Amino acid sequence: MKKRVAIIGGGIAGLATAAILAADGHNVALFEKKNEVGGRAGSLSSGGFRFDTGPSWYLMPETFDHFFNLFGSSAGEELDLKVLDPAYRVFSEGEDSGATVLDIARDTEQNIATFEEVEEGAGAELRRYLDSSRDSYDLALKHFLYTNFTNPKNFLKKDIITGLNKLLPLLTQSLETFVGRKFKDNRLRQILGYPAVFLGSSPDLTPSLYHLMSALDLTGGVMYPQGGFVTLIDAVERRAVEAGAVITTGATVTKVLTEADGGFGKQARATGIVWQDRDDVEHRHEADIVVGAGDLHHLETKILPKELRTYPQKYWDKRTSGPGAVIVLLGVKGELPQMPHHSLFFSKDWHENFVAIREGRMPSPASAYVCKPSETDPSVAPEGHENLFILIPVPAAPAIGRGGPDGTGDSAVERIADEVIEQMADWAEIPDLADRIVVRHTLGPGDFAEDLFAWRGGMLGPAHTLRQSAMFRGTNQSRKVDGLYYAGSSTIPGIGLPMCLISAELVAKRLRGDTSSSPLEPLER
Repeated sequence: MKKRVAIIGGGIAGLATAAILAADGHNVALFEKKNEVGGRAGSLSSGGFRFDTGPSWYLMPETFDHFFNLFGSSAGEELDLKVLDPAYRVFSEGEDSGATVLDIARDTEQNIATFEEVEEGAGAELRRYLDSSRDSYDLALKHFLYTNFTNPKNFLKKDIITGLNKLLPLLTQSLETFVGRKFKDNRLRQILGYPAVFLGSSPDLTPSLYHLMSALDLTGGVMYPQGGFVTLIDAVERRAVEAGAVITTGATVTKVLTEADGGFGKQARATGIVWQDRDDVEHRHEADIVVGAGDLHHLETKILPKELRTYPQKYWDKRTSGPGAVIVLLGVKGELPQMPHHSLFFSKDWHENFVAIREGRMPSPASAYVCKPSETDPSVAPEGHENLFILIPVPAAPAIGRGGPDGTGDSAVERIADEVIEQMADWAEIPDLADRIVVRHTLGPGDFAEDLFAWRGGMLGPAHTLRQSAMFRGTNQSRKVDGLYYAGSSTIPGIGLPMCLISAELVAKRLRGDTSSSPLEPLER
């Protein structure tokens, strides 16, 4: 039956939800607080440079291709994808000063050879590790990502039952322990453990099941869409609009409207939303279905009445946030051949990095991730210049402050930005890096909290610890309000662009009554 749907939030999850539900025949309206869609996958232009301000790793390509397949297209048709080689470079803090450098290549065999050069026997061990990670990745895609966990029979499949002896240990030991039992060299451990950061966690808290991520970045799976990640957002938005969704930007949703006659044993049912435009004029929009595709903490604790909250504040008080971040956007004069498209700068004692972040301290020296998209994409920087995106994990604490242009951000934000720029210059042997900066803009946890309503100013969402993964992550349907659903990184299946695309599909499966663990078939057009 055709429904009136109101979607809160125009990040990739909200846009994808709008596209699928509109294609299903529903009357869809999406409301986005900012003046442009994209959410965390934002964009900033300054001085002839264009910066992605959020996601910059294109992994899990099957999920993007599947999403566009739903509309009779493909990722290859929608995006100009380039495979990166090397996939990334790792700068590891040395014993005295400077850093050692390792490249992770596009070719799996080359990576196996690199591991063997660093540590005898590590090449063969990596081959076994990648076989295991591929098996886990395939199992997750088949059974654990495209499901709302509403049908127990889905988990009685033969390959799940026969694999329990391998699956259970992967759930009950940390990624740090799992990797540490197989590799001794600290650099190799860091390469295999760092995906935990992109899951909003740390290797010592992330279940080792997530070693499945290595099936992607160590086997030729790192790509980049020419034009940046805004082209991905544009493609998903285009699908939503073509399907009939209406998108309103500059629209801050302030309330979910309900009536106290909920069905299915619920206390109320959703009847629409209240939103404010750029001039603070209030509007009402009636709807049968409301989808919160922004920050779940904000929706549940700020714009729902207390008595109708599935996830009240006491729930969040017991949960673990992913880290915050200081993001540094630099336009640099001249070339920087020392760094490829992706670089990782790992401090020697990175366990202390994670402990510091959990305890609310700024890490020093900090580990950092650097993207140089101008290596691959000439459109993001003027000729003869480089574009750098630097991400520094810090505590999820808005009090750390906001960033700004040309060093005008809050002191803690600018201080760690200066430290990491100096550290990069030292480790990558670019002594004049600071002198060559012509554009600088920073973002801090305060920006995430203010601009995205992000819980605790986190850059990603709730961390992927055991009790916050898969069926333990939390339902994507309100337990108290009939017709209220959730999409995005706060809910299942989790953090990252691919997961957010899947979360949109899971909402559609809820509305269809589809309890399978399989992806949707292509939509009728």
